[in-house]
Amino acid sequence: MTTTDAPVAQHEGIRAAGLARAFGDVHAVKNIDFDAPMGQVTALVGPNGSGKTTLLLMLASLLQPDAGTITVNGKDPAKNLRAVRAQIGWMPDTLGVWEQLTVTEVLVMVGQLYGMTRGAAESRAADLLELVQLTELAKRPSGVLSRGQQQRLSLARALVHDPQILLLDEPASGLDPGARIDLRNLIRRLADTGRAVVISSHVLSELDEMADRAVFIADGRTVDVQSIMDAGAQSRRYALTALDDARLRTALEESGTEFGEVRRQQRLEFVVRCASEHDAAALLSRLVSAGIPITQFAPATGALEESYVNAMAKNVEERS
Repeated sequence: MTTTDAPVAQHEGIRAAGLARAFGDVHAVKNIDFDAPMGQVTALVGPNGSGKTTLLLMLASLLQPDAGTITVNGKDPAKNLRAVRAQIGWMPDTLGVWEQLTVTEVLVMVGQLYGMTRGAAESRAADLLELVQLTELAKRPSGVLSRGQQQRLSLARALVHDPQILLLDEPASGLDPGARIDLRNLIRRLADTGRAVVISSHVLSELDEMADRAVFIADGRTVDVQSIMDAGAQSRRYALTALDDARLRTALEESGTEFGEVRRQQRLEFVVRCASEHDAAALLSRLVSAGIPITQFAPATGALEESYVNAMAKNVEERS
């Protein structure tokens, strides 16, 4: 079976509680609780400097927390490090390769470090290069790869030992649009086989399309945890355009709907806030019934972007 086909036994996934980590006077992580269930894509969302990478390094067992606990499928990295690392595939935000080794040699070397025979590692490398669409570059030195190619090699490297848990830090960085789509589809397939996937990304629209749940962190603390389904059902802003701006403005005013206006090149866009998808559908129905020539009615932001704004506002309120 291939990496994306093999079923994975259902376990606990990753569980972390009360994590803290400081670097001298800098408290990168202060109090983070985090869960990543098997069979789901968990998005890790937060601003720069919020502690995301430090958290991922601790989850990957590459950095020991100053306080708190971590279990990986019920195992404590502090007590059973080898078994934990055998289950985790780690993809950092930069590849960090042996520049003189070819693309294939990088994967073969990693496979052998995980205890594979050379023959098994070479076979695995060939399969993974096909999976991430790098077969044509198999004999090229890894040091000359573009940023996007390095990201694909980094993902292949994380998959060498067929891990049950994937930790991905900004995996789409440097990828072209087509490669981003391929990555989303691959990550979704990996989770659908029962693996736990944790992904940190600044591109929230991409997370909307692949994640099952999101953990929001700020200032080194967990701010909120939300399923994507709940995120989509929350209060959101919607953008409307019509062939007749004046009629749409009048209809919104007469219905008592609060709105803003944004000029988009030659078109005026109206922005309203609806408490739910049901309310949004009801508003659209009323406008169409009134004969307003609507040309666009869609969320102004993605579900996770809306949740992110709300979570950060919640954090500011709680810290003030």
